[in-house]
Amino acid sequence: MLYKPENIIGEILGKKSVSGYDPTVDEFFCPFIKSKCVKRSTKLTTPYPVCSIWKRSSKEHSTMEDLICVCPKRFYAINFLRDVIHHCWPGPPPKNPQIAPEVQMKGFGNVDFVIADMLDDNRIGQFLSVELQAIDFSGSVRSAYEALVLGQPLESKLTYGPNWKNVYKRYITQLIAKGYYHHHWKTKIVAVIQEQVYRYIKNEASFMCSSDLADPSVNVIFMTYAFDDDPDAPGQYKLVLKTVEGTSHSNLQQAVMYKDAPSRDDFCKQIGRSLIRSTETIAS
Repeated sequence: MLYKPENIIGEILGKKSVSGYDPTVDEFFCPFIKSKCVKRSTKLTTPYPVCSIWKRSSKEHSTMEDLICVCPKRFYAINFLRDVIHHCWPGPPPKNPQIAPEVQMKGFGNVDFVIADMLDDNRIGQFLSVELQAIDFSGSVRSAYEALVLGQPLESKLTYGPNWKNVYKRYITQLIAKGYYHHHWKTKIVAVIQEQVYRYIKNEASFMCSSDLADPSVNVIFMTYAFDDDPDAPGQYKLVLKTVEGTSHSNLQQAVMYKDAPSRDDFCKQIGRSLIRSTETIAS
């Protein structure tokens, strides 16, 4: 049985995947960073310009539910200045907002953007940090990308899927730490993620949320997006805003640390199975 790679690869260089498309024709130009794609694969000598992947390799896809962003640069299509100021800015809107990319500091790490209100004397007034997070996939879809470029079908079905747990563990830990720092700086960090990822996080760690983003206790704001069909570019996809709500670093920490414990009896059964396996190994 043959499989269409375009049912796996969603977008290449910001455009809907099409069988036979060769990204070298466009010199791997990424429209979101306005330069050559920086995404790499250890198995390729050229860039690996896959922006999004279909969550399941099916002919029947839901753009909003099944198209998953795998490159954080895909979020650059969003107008952060507009969305963060309109939805997340505490108090009166800034008079002279500026975007500082890739802000780093020892002992803190880095954030993708900081939107700062520059005062008349060039001092920095209120600011909000913005962190972008895509999601990686378990299992490789590189062969689907290569087949797509060659205009060939896949001869076998690929096993792959979003690595939900990996992004959950890494991202939540970072947000707890950075939310704590922003709490002391009396400001907030905005976490830009895809709606499906946010739903997974909330399901894994149920934490208190608030729509009152001006509340001083809110120092982590989730601003989520989902893909939709682009009416201005038929056949293409765009990111649309879905959810904006806030929480605190302490709420996130408690939700992660104090999840309901699994059954003791179930764990004892697992201990028993392990003892049986070890006994069988020794006997053999």
